[in-house]
Amino acid sequence: MASERSSILFRIRSRALRRRELLEFARRLEADVAGGRPFCCLLTGDDEIRRLNRQFRKKDDSTDVLSFPAVAGDHLGEVAISFDRAREQAAGFGHSIDDEVRVLMLHGVLHLVGLDHERDGGEMRRVERRWRRRLDLPAGLLERCGAGSQPSAASQAAQLHKAEKRSGAASPAQAAGLPHIGVQK
Repeated sequence: MASERSSILFRIRSRALRRRELLEFARRLEADVAGGRPFCCLLTGDDEIRRLNRQFRKKDDSTDVLSFPAVAGDHLGEVAISFDRAREQAAGFGHSIDDEVRVLMLHGVLHLVGLDHERDGGEMRRVERRWRRRLDLPAGLLERCGAGSQPSAASQAAQLHKAEKRSGAASPAQAAGLPHIGVQK
């Protein structure tokens, strides 16, 4: 296994988030859901999510969570979460922002491990529900908004590979002007 650990990059300022607890949650996902493979989570605003969505998926709008599977190696990939969307969704569903970030992080990691609710006949919905219950999380994305709203992991990986060739960036983190985000502590 890789010696690096899962990490979170906070590109937003908020006293509402419990950063240490979110990092512990990310590392629990690494151990329990991702089979020990580390990932990096970028927590940022709508503008950056929109830019990443436009650059890597050719969709000029913001979204709540994006997943970018690693092309090779022990690193699982990267998840980008919109804090703005997480805050709105938390208020709309009546739970904390931390819980919403956890729901979005779980959803993103499930895509990184290869689940695809657009093509799997409900498997991702069932797996997300089981993990949500084990992790004591509120209703998951697929329970709230239907199974066809997020892109598939395979589709994202193909788009990421094409975008890397065009832009020369090795990852969404590099495209965002950040160092390799898999090693951030």
